[in-house]
Amino acid sequence: MSKALVLLAEGVEEMEVVIVIDVLRRAGVEVIGAATGEGLEVTASRGVRIVADAGLKDLSADGFDALIIPGGANGARRLAADARVLDLVRAFVRQNKWVAAVCAGPLVLDAAGVLSGIRMTCHPSVRQGFKNACNDRVVEDGRFITSQGPGTSMEFALAIARRLCGDRIADTVASGLILLATVS
Repeated sequence: MSKALVLLAEGVEEMEVVIVIDVLRRAGVEVIGAATGEGLEVTASRGVRIVADAGLKDLSADGFDALIIPGGANGARRLAADARVLDLVRAFVRQNKWVAAVCAGPLVLDAAGVLSGIRMTCHPSVRQGFKNACNDRVVEDGRFITSQGPGTSMEFALAIARRLCGDRIADTVASGLILLATVS
């Protein structure tokens, strides 16, 4: 079973967290939401409270196959300012593991210095700072998966599921969510 780590900070975009965790769990991925603050409860960008599974201080890249960085401008800025998060991003990259970021989440990858030469996408509000950014909804380049925002979260989550679990499982999840046309 694949295992993914989703980073949670105050101000994170709730749709990008909940959709990704839900889709990956439907695909059979063990997902751990890790709070970067003192407690396990995080208040997201629209006031939704999310309870993390663990604190980041208790975790490392070991045992995980993917790192997922949600956006939300304030959440992404908090993650990008956290030295532990930047070290974790670099560890995932060094270990050739999947690294995925959505919306403003690529700001964290940029702060970690791992985006050189990587084709990516992000929310239009932060795109001007990236040389290799494009306007695609989801972009995969090497072991990086990036996406634009809340409205692309399903596609983003399914792209991660496809890499961690394979096409058949990702298609089964998409079909169950009524995202793929079914044959009658």
